[in-house]
Amino acid sequence: MRFIPQGVNPENLARTQLEGLRWTVRHACENSVFYRRLLEKNNIGPDDIRSLDDLQHLPLTDKQDLQAGYPFPLRSAPFEDLVRIHASSGTTGKRKVLCYTQKDIDIWADMFARCYELAGLTPDDRVQIAVGYGLWTAGAGFQAGCERFGALAVPVGPANADMHCELMVDMESTVFCSTASMALLMAEEIDRRKLRSRIKIRKIIMGAERCSEAMRQRIGQLMGVEHIHDIYGMTELYGPGTGIDCRCHSGIHYWADRFIFEIIDPRTLKPAAPGTLGELVVTTLCKEGSPLIRYRTHDLTRILEGDCDCGVGFPRHDRIMGRTDDMFIYRAVNIYPSQIDHVLSTIEGVGSEYQIHLAHGADGRDMMTVKVERADNVSGDEDERLAQAVSAEIRRKILVRCRVQVMDSGSLPRTERKSRRVFDSRNHGN
Repeated sequence: MRFIPQGVNPENLARTQLEGLRWTVRHACENSVFYRRLLEKNNIGPDDIRSLDDLQHLPLTDKQDLQAGYPFPLRSAPFEDLVRIHASSGTTGKRKVLCYTQKDIDIWADMFARCYELAGLTPDDRVQIAVGYGLWTAGAGFQAGCERFGALAVPVGPANADMHCELMVDMESTVFCSTASMALLMAEEIDRRKLRSRIKIRKIIMGAERCSEAMRQRIGQLMGVEHIHDIYGMTELYGPGTGIDCRCHSGIHYWADRFIFEIIDPRTLKPAAPGTLGELVVTTLCKEGSPLIRYRTHDLTRILEGDCDCGVGFPRHDRIMGRTDDMFIYRAVNIYPSQIDHVLSTIEGVGSEYQIHLAHGADGRDMMTVKVERADNVSGDEDERLAQAVSAEIRRKILVRCRVQVMDSGSLPRTERKSRRVFDSRNHGN
């Protein structure tokens, strides 16, 4: 069974998007107190949406809108039509809760099945799922999509390495789904236990956090997989499964018949120039329980122009480069962790894991220490050279000075969830 629509082109996608945009604005206005007040405040209504250009007249929404309306923000369907909630953590102590109708659940499963199809899975695959279940969307999305697609789900969750290794061998799993951090942890564990010849994993699907090229290469090398795929999504957008990269690995195809993706300049909030990096803003086109209108994801990416060699007609965006709210200020310079990540990936001999530590020095000035691991095959005798190379390249590319501490391979913490990269002990943040 095929899940990805055939014959997709910009013209029919534009028609679908306009129809979906009109429906979403009307549905939200008629069924949500929040959206009705927001649209009235901005003097725009459903009848004002005549073309896709009118999207720019709609107001932006943000995570504060979800937190302010706790416990059922953006709810646009009666309670008797709701069948589930999912939630993600909130910065003010209140979770961001999203509501789902049965139609929402079905569309989400179909989108996820598309992702499995685009990644080249077949119903013969056995999919070991190592992401969180419960309130979080990840486990439910990976499993429902797997069942809709017709492959065998092995729903382990973020369990310990012993259980994952045992089931990976015994169940003969062929696909592993996790965060990048969990994939690295398992790759190193498989290598330590000398299990590579006993496992049958051929693909890895990773999401929820940015993965450096060095980490990707290390995971692929240790597990011997054919492909590592990036999957995108967040709780506000159903969950994971809004897009995935194909076998060409030249960008993430996103389901533009279900969403409108915009890229804006996060400082001016105006549309970014085509092909340039900016903040991803999303409008849903058929989401009933908690629709989104121009929702600021705070994820940094860009829309890729041109067609993909795989032949799939859905558009693509780049990998997520970081988040606007991950930015920190060091000696009057705005820095994203992804910038440090990129610098490290260009230096031979540096491993995949790193941490950034910010503190006040003895003289009161801000100090930044970058902790990096040396690669497996690099001697400790190279530490001084590596530290100098990293420091010099950060100075050249990011225009700041820092200290560099080179550590043994595997010495920085591994986690089954997202890795923490920035540790800020200055008195204005942590």
